[in-house]
Amino acid sequence: ESSPAKLPLEPMLANEAPSNNFYEEVSGNTVNWGEDATKVECEEAVDCRPSLKDGSIRLSGGRDDTEGNVEIYHQGIWGGICDDEWDITEARIACKELGYPGVIAATHGGSYGHTPATIWMDNMYCYGGEKHLHKCRFDGWGVHDCDRTEAAGVRCEPIPPPSTTTSTTTPRPKIPMSHVAEHLEIRLAGGRVEEEGRVELKFDGGQWGVACGDGWGTREAMVACRQLGMKYAAASIVTHMFGGANMTRVVSGLSCKGDEDSLLDCDHDQAGELFCPGEGVYDIAGVLCTDSQADLEPDLSMLMTSAHLEDKALFLLQCAMEENCLASQAYEERQENPYWQHRTRRLLRFTTAISNTGSADFRPFIPKSSWQWHACHMHFHSMETFSHFEIINSRGERVVEGHKASFCLEDNDCVGVDPHYDCENYGDQGITAGCKDIYYYNIDCQWIDITELDVGTYIFKMSINPEYKIPEITFENNAALCTLYYSQMTAVINNCTFTRP
Repeated sequence: ESSPAKLPLEPMLANEAPSNNFYEEVSGNTVNWGEDATKVECEEAVDCRPSLKDGSIRLSGGRDDTEGNVEIYHQGIWGGICDDEWDITEARIACKELGYPGVIAATHGGSYGHTPATIWMDNMYCYGGEKHLHKCRFDGWGVHDCDRTEAAGVRCEPIPPPSTTTSTTTPRPKIPMSHVAEHLEIRLAGGRVEEEGRVELKFDGGQWGVACGDGWGTREAMVACRQLGMKYAAASIVTHMFGGANMTRVVSGLSCKGDEDSLLDCDHDQAGELFCPGEGVYDIAGVLCTDSQADLEPDLSMLMTSAHLEDKALFLLQCAMEENCLASQAYEERQENPYWQHRTRRLLRFTTAISNTGSADFRPFIPKSSWQWHACHMHFHSMETFSHFEIINSRGERVVEGHKASFCLEDNDCVGVDPHYDCENYGDQGITAGCKDIYYYNIDCQWIDITELDVGTYIFKMSINPEYKIPEITFENNAALCTLYYSQMTAVINNCTFTRP
């Protein structure tokens, strides 16, 4: 986001091709070297092969060529893409760049294994018209706050046979666990204490086995700990450090909402004899459980009473533009109109107040050394995707490009407890149980850009911890779902209720 600023990335490419004729477009997850590659005399045949074009992409870890984690080539190294802000827009561009007709789904959380040791991209933001991922905006090559389990991936539509005139492709459906077993036993093994270890499962009295790590995340860990009688999840872990590499894999692609009582109530991809996407031997599901946990909840009253409109010139929004807080039309205006600074944007402003109603402090999951400095707010942000704002029409379609806001986490309003966290002077960040973190409506980026929105009635949604990065007691109260009445003069948010992100 802010350090370094997100820019169109063409000037940043280090190894641009010397000749456009030397390369062919990426097609079918491969790169054509071109005829010229065989015409140069050299000692070793491998020396004749040119370097890949900087910004080339490929898929890895999937069941076939149409799916996998997205990897990108830069400065001679294949690296991963972090799943922060990765959604269907970025996935569609990746599939098109690889030569596929469309996208089925964007995947998160290392669904096809870990990223490579190098992670090149984080917080990607594409407008939708780009032909290559490296033309999108992101934090800068190699600038990220992710670990290798946060791999972005895709499922692309396969190329239809030549005789096919029409095709309809839907995502591979998840299968309810209850369809393959009536009883499921669970235990932890290999940990230092009884609350941690690899997750071992037994179906209908069969043999104990382990779960593949593909897609294993916070919500699945929450259900596992609940089924174990250990209350809450402290962390979801995908590793071979707890052992189990030689055990049978009994399930892959577990997918839970987080509120289930048992993993038997969740969905999965395969059970029995199965394929583990990704690194396989090393990707084993594990968990760390705890008896206390945080629980975040947005303040609905402050949201509704603070909402209002403001028209503001772009020359006053330049810092916010570098933090990706405006709709794509604003960036197009900056590129095409020499007088762009005098154009105005209409902003729907509101206050975001988040209470921690749980029994433990809410802490960021990345180390302090990885926090990023944000020039707009003049402090470090410990979570790059803490809240997400969007506006939806009556058909369920997103009509305004929401943005994912980063936060500095601190105690602003505490009841019955002393505040412990403060953003000033590189202080520790978090939200103490019993305290609120408040981002008032007058703070930069505490809005949603509705300049291109038609007047009417819509659904406004504000989600906290929207990517489920950090475990909580429940996610059922992490989002506010409201009615938005918008006219040319006023905007009113009311009828808010709690829901999941």
